[in-house]
Amino acid sequence: MGSLGVGRPAVREALQALERMGLVAIVHGEGARVLPLSADKVIAQISDAAMHLLSGSDDLLEHLKQARLQFEVAMIRTAAQRATPEQIEHLRRLLQEHKAALDNPQRFLATDMAFHRAIAQISGNAIYQAVSQAMLEWLEQFHNEAVRAPGAEKTTFNEHTRMFKCIAEHDADGAAKALIAHLQRANKHYANQPALPANAKTSRKKL
Repeated sequence: MGSLGVGRPAVREALQALERMGLVAIVHGEGARVLPLSADKVIAQISDAAMHLLSGSDDLLEHLKQARLQFEVAMIRTAAQRATPEQIEHLRRLLQEHKAALDNPQRFLATDMAFHRAIAQISGNAIYQAVSQAMLEWLEQFHNEAVRAPGAEKTTFNEHTRMFKCIAEHDADGAAKALIAHLQRANKHYANQPALPANAKTSRKKL
């Protein structure tokens, strides 16, 4: 307060803002503690602004789809090259859960997201993980309901299965081709629709 020349309310509001940003932790009786900065926290800071920006521009949404394609191709190549037996087995279990959810759209989406997150984790790159998660969250705001059409779940599962097999065989080229086919099909279902507020409860659709 003394160094900045402001009152207690201004300091309190500033600290609360930093806490919402994930930069500090406020513990009653102990004050504020600076938290370690991570890639996901940095990316999260631009998520709301990116959502509003994308909702007003067809061109930017197309650019995002193109960027995701290039980004995830590099990511899955890295995953295919680096995957350990334990990581492959974990991905196999996720794929089994994915298959078991074919008749449950809500659960199917959860396993879909888990599969994509696992590939990002296998890459071993924190930036890949943070950006991949952000892209999935941004794109789901503009996903067309056509993806709910009968057979969409099975198609998605079959594409994920091909991706898994290539990763398990450390076939980086095959994994990239499988992912490109998957995203090119999925991208056809993205429509530019108004993004919901960041704090709104949204319905999730398959990615």
